[in-house]
Amino acid sequence: MKLIDQVALVTGASSGMGHAIAKLFAAEGATVIAFARRQERLEELAAETEAQGVTGKIVPFTGDVSKQEDTDAVIAFAVKEFGKLDIVVNNAGVMDNMSPAGDVTDEMWDRVIEINLTAVMRITRRALAEFLPREKGVFVNIASVGGLNGSRAGAAYTASKFACVGLTKNVGFMYAKQGIRANAICPGSIETEIATSMGNVNPAGAQIVMGGLNLNPRDGAASEIAAAALFLASDDASFVNGTTLSVDGGWTAY
Repeated sequence: MKLIDQVALVTGASSGMGHAIAKLFAAEGATVIAFARRQERLEELAAETEAQGVTGKIVPFTGDVSKQEDTDAVIAFAVKEFGKLDIVVNNAGVMDNMSPAGDVTDEMWDRVIEINLTAVMRITRRALAEFLPREKGVFVNIASVGGLNGSRAGAAYTASKFACVGLTKNVGFMYAKQGIRANAICPGSIETEIATSMGNVNPAGAQIVMGGLNLNPRDGAASEIAAAALFLASDDASFVNGTTLSVDGGWTAY
């Protein structure tokens, strides 16, 4: 019961890491607003969690992180319905198509940056308006080992995740004296559906990126990222702020 009586927002909660994080947070006592575009998936998640008889609960909220009106609305909903917001997990994200910078289209760049970075900034900005009066709040941002290394994806994804790490560090330090923490998880290769967000893969870029996969000790499970998110969101990590946690099975240790 590490999150008893906490209200958490998890974006991208309909599958993969977001799904696992939402389930674990509810099992640990939190009321979780599960935010994603696929309403049916969210309702299945809520029903599954309720059937398990956990202390917390899942509250579905359908929306698109790339639309500011939706991200503003979900935070307003949390505060109106539950009186507060304690934790934000910025998990929603998309891959690029492995294009090196010389091949990146404006369309690809704008889409990846909008979802992986701009949406995180907007949600953070809106959530801070709720955190600051209480001098309490936690951000857990799902970045990537691609935000620590140069060629785990294409130029757009890499830039978005490096920037997510930087934003996390900035928020963590800027608001540390006001009771707010921000940390980023940098997952390695995780078994999720994110690859389905790729299209028209760039062969040359993909060949370069794939060259390092033989160094990966193993793929991780979404539940292993959820466990790290629980640690960072809980009081167990009360002195952990403005940093990154690589959860990659040792891939980046080489």
